[in-house]
Amino acid sequence: MLHAVQPGDGGVARVVTDLVRGQLAAGLRVAVACPPGTELAAAVRAEGAEAYDWRVGREPGPALLRETRELGRLLRAVRPALVHAHSAKAGLCARLALRGRVPTVYQPHAWSFEAVGGTTAALARMWERAAAHWTDRIVCVSAAERRTGENAGVRAAWSVIHNGVDAARFAPPADAPASPGPECELPGAGPLVVCVGRLCRQKGQDVLLDAWPTVLAAVPEARLVLVGDGPDAAALRAAADPYFSVHFTGAVADPAPWYRAADLVVLPSRWEGMALAPLEAMASGRPVVVGDVDGARESLPPGHEEHCLVPSGDPAALAAALGRLLGRTELRHSLGREAREHVLSRFDVRRTGAAVAELYRELAGVRCTEHREPIAQ
Repeated sequence: MLHAVQPGDGGVARVVTDLVRGQLAAGLRVAVACPPGTELAAAVRAEGAEAYDWRVGREPGPALLRETRELGRLLRAVRPALVHAHSAKAGLCARLALRGRVPTVYQPHAWSFEAVGGTTAALARMWERAAAHWTDRIVCVSAAERRTGENAGVRAAWSVIHNGVDAARFAPPADAPASPGPECELPGAGPLVVCVGRLCRQKGQDVLLDAWPTVLAAVPEARLVLVGDGPDAAALRAAADPYFSVHFTGAVADPAPWYRAADLVVLPSRWEGMALAPLEAMASGRPVVVGDVDGARESLPPGHEEHCLVPSGDPAALAAALGRLLGRTELRHSLGREAREHVLSRFDVRRTGAAVAELYRELAGVRCTEHREPIAQ
């Protein structure tokens, strides 16, 4: 089977890497087509899967025909029994190249029409409705993401399979020998707020920076770290210039030490399917404050909405939630313990992998075997 993936970094890359690891362990032949030189390409090769260089950008444009043809050539070379396309661009190219000739799974990881407006959004909705005819199953990572698709007029066979995380990898310091390393050393000694995500409009770091002066007014010693890189990095750094308490790490290979260093994790997204970073933070025993977007309510433990869920795009509400939690140490610890137990019971990556494997068996009769033959070149 083949995963067609764009982007090759961030949460999507981590989701695909976890799937590939489990599928290889189960004896499946697995190939991945993704942009060359990305963290995903390196990660799946390290796991033992075949990684095929697919030169594809994030946005549709003049290169779309070339990108679709290139993926078509890879599909003819690999001849997979099933194709799993991840995110809008890969879903666009894969379904144009296949047009239903091979069992096709499409996983949006948040709908493309939520990221744009006007005519572009209308065209994206039209495409998603049309492409559903070439899709054997659309996999949504939350029931809310499915409802968003249905409300946009997408009529398809659906499966809702929540994202999962490796709870052992993100275990809190009490359960793991590793503790926050020197890369997490910062000036000051106040409570630390951590935001992990691509620096872009979707993740809402600009809303967080708008809220930060109000947070400092309530908790003057508070510190904020933005973990990640992205197209909005320069603008966010400029907006943070007046605040010595705001720090940027750039891209990091592993966010786990930052979760462990955090007193509180925040992700004020404008749209999601079900964000991975809050699940990772909760697996690390940390409470999270999240924007009320698709997947947020489903990811939180029961009763956490009162403290941890805020309206998307509302700096005042975000500041109030952060200030309240930063001022209540015992409440943070209690929420963190409940969050980890919640992830262990509902969002373990093995549960996700088993659900995806069952879907493959249903659609294409994919069977696990003891012997794996190399993919013909």
